[in-house]
Amino acid sequence: MITSFNPATEAILAEYEEYGNDQVEKCLARAAQAQVQWARTPLAERLALFGHAARVLRERKDELALLITLEMGKPLAESLGEIEKSAWNFEVYAQAAPGFLADTVVPSGASDSRIVYDPIGLVLAVMPWNYPFWQVMRAAAPVFAGGNGLVLKHASNVPQCALAMQDVFRQAGFPSGLFTTLLVGSGRVASLIQDRRIAAVTFTGSTPAGRSIAATAGQALKKQVLELGGSDPFIVLADADVDAAATAAVKARFQNTGQSCIAAKRFIVEDAIADRFVDVFCELTRKLVVGNPMDAASTQGSMAKRSLRDELHAQVVASVKEGARLLIGGKAIDSPGAFYQPTVLDHVTPGMTAAREETFGPAAAILRVANATQAVEVANGTPFGLGAALWTGNADLARKLSREIQAGAVFINGIVASDPRLPFGGTKESGYGRELGILGLHEFTNIKTVWTGPARA
Repeated sequence: MITSFNPATEAILAEYEEYGNDQVEKCLARAAQAQVQWARTPLAERLALFGHAARVLRERKDELALLITLEMGKPLAESLGEIEKSAWNFEVYAQAAPGFLADTVVPSGASDSRIVYDPIGLVLAVMPWNYPFWQVMRAAAPVFAGGNGLVLKHASNVPQCALAMQDVFRQAGFPSGLFTTLLVGSGRVASLIQDRRIAAVTFTGSTPAGRSIAATAGQALKKQVLELGGSDPFIVLADADVDAAATAAVKARFQNTGQSCIAAKRFIVEDAIADRFVDVFCELTRKLVVGNPMDAASTQGSMAKRSLRDELHAQVVASVKEGARLLIGGKAIDSPGAFYQPTVLDHVTPGMTAAREETFGPAAAILRVANATQAVEVANGTPFGLGAALWTGNADLARKLSREIQAGAVFINGIVASDPRLPFGGTKESGYGRELGILGLHEFTNIKTVWTGPARA
């Protein structure tokens, strides 16, 4: 049984029978047939439906955002923003895809040499619950633009979102089966990857789960794009605008209740301005309002599960025992639901739990360093490498350090965010491959060389 429940109230919202083998087989057969026809559809006709998808998402924004909030607990305002971003994603690809998919001509003398980008088939998307629409839509747009189909195995705690997305594409006029939701548990993922109709897999989730998926896909010789865990550094150098950096830092840590792979988690601050940064950061953190995510006054909702809240609390407790100073929070809120106090830990050192592990929730770790060189060393001293933020008033230094930071993205004087115009992904144990942008579209195409010699009379 797959259960949809409200983490803020712990009420069961809906229950679904897991798809059996026969139902999965019918879904995959229909998806494969739809993809073959879709691949033969001219690009302009495919992209015309992208505008329909954006329109349907906006028309149903209130309803869909409510589903997000009910199933995973984020404030309703953030859920509305997630639907809007999903719609924008389709508009970006509708405009950019013709250029992204245009043949690349390679000068080679008298011959005509070019690179073309062909569809590869069905892509299996194994997706997480923290951005239940955006994570899927950012995969779907480039997959569909490239002439492929998408089979979704969503997180089991957001089944209503998974089914709603399938209905969005039906309403937008996409071929039946091109987007297929499978209500199955994680134990079925390996067999789906091995199915002959699945050509590739995209996965967002934990590093251990990513290792398992990579092993299965590798054995089946199928392409993977993996966006895994992160412990993103937020570096603040002495010449930065401290007030602006601290204001951005609170949003970077606590939006989505801290449940984001690219949320800033380690705040690495130069000693010279550390006290000032901590004062402003804590002042703004105390203003966060934890409460019913349906309430417009709430700026932080419930975590998605009690088990995740308990795991975060254990990390906070361990870090304090290791010598970190607890400045704010550090406790679960005594009420129904998986609520946790916004938490700030100061004087964290690289070996402590909060710096060593990914903290997936509303807890910030502040690490103090002597200079920019040490800041980069601390930032890189983790197995992860997803995103990083760097705050400094020195443009030349920023460019230099951005090349030294080991991450898939470095945002200078800004918050790390995904953008459909830019490639997104990580390095080291944060995964490989890219989503979004031109590279995200090319990931799931057959990049084919076509060489034509000179014509002979």
